[in-house]
Amino acid sequence: MDKQKIGNRLTKLQQELRFSGAFYAHHNEKVVAESYGYANRSEKIKNELATRFSIASGSKIFTSVAICQLVEKDKIAFDTKVKDFLEIDFPYLDQNVTIDHLLTHTSGVPDYFDEDTMDDYEVLWESLPMYRVRSARDFLPLFQYKRMENKRGNFFKYNNTGYIILGLIIEQVSGIDYSEYIEQNIFQKVGMANSGYFSMDALPEQVALGYIENTNGQVKTNIFSLPAKGGPDGGAYVTVKDIVTFWKALLAGEVVSKKMTEIMLKPRVIVDDDILYGYGGYFEMNEKSVVKYIQMGYDPGVNYRLVHYPDLDLTIAVCSNNSDGAYEMLKEMERMMLK
Repeated sequence: MDKQKIGNRLTKLQQELRFSGAFYAHHNEKVVAESYGYANRSEKIKNELATRFSIASGSKIFTSVAICQLVEKDKIAFDTKVKDFLEIDFPYLDQNVTIDHLLTHTSGVPDYFDEDTMDDYEVLWESLPMYRVRSARDFLPLFQYKRMENKRGNFFKYNNTGYIILGLIIEQVSGIDYSEYIEQNIFQKVGMANSGYFSMDALPEQVALGYIENTNGQVKTNIFSLPAKGGPDGGAYVTVKDIVTFWKALLAGEVVSKKMTEIMLKPRVIVDDDILYGYGGYFEMNEKSVVKYIQMGYDPGVNYRLVHYPDLDLTIAVCSNNSDGAYEMLKEMERMMLK
């Protein structure tokens, strides 16, 4: 891995894309990492490797890990029926929807933000002001009394509501707030010292603001575009190094047992051709095994991608505080490192 060659090519690509963010690649104990652009444009504060970025839906894996931890403790099971367990009324919820269905996006519950039919996340907050959304329960008005969207277990359909419900289960079982559970039982456990769930109106230091560019070229921050605080379906803040640290710890059996890690990282439902989904996210498969694990997150002003190649000991994470760019940077890194 020629660090200088990779760095030069990525710097050129960054200039072409006007990429703002950071990347971190770990390959056979070698590291390539860099940051670009501004965490705060008006104050000209540059992004650094220690900058904390939102990863949107990329943080769904923390919800999955929390559920797996609780299963290991015999508090719940993957076949636990939500209707029989959760102490919240969902009058139209299919009686047989299980935790497994929620984890694999096969529950059919009404998605509060259907990414197949909606393209403007900001529309949600016209009826429910985003500054009121700071916990899993705050999402309930968006879906609690809606009818099922699809038949349970019928097919994979990406679903944010399912992960909100999983977060409510985590809170009921653990007796503490969702973000507190994740910070105590995952971030602190594996040494993700700089990661957390932060309120957008009370951000700590070294956090990148998310920027949205309109069609007329004007730029604004995403503070009015997202919930005030992230939750079970997305919105954690991490550094690029912290998220790679998490993956190393997960694969080493330090977050859940190795047996449970195997359960987490088992492909379960077909998404498209060679892409499948399991409790640990997306997988690219060949005829015999997993080629790579894939994580992604998109929100207004947020763009995140991570891949891990199990046979190559290669993990690449890219975080951006713009709405795009992470995928292109990641693909170029893959091309250069897989030669």
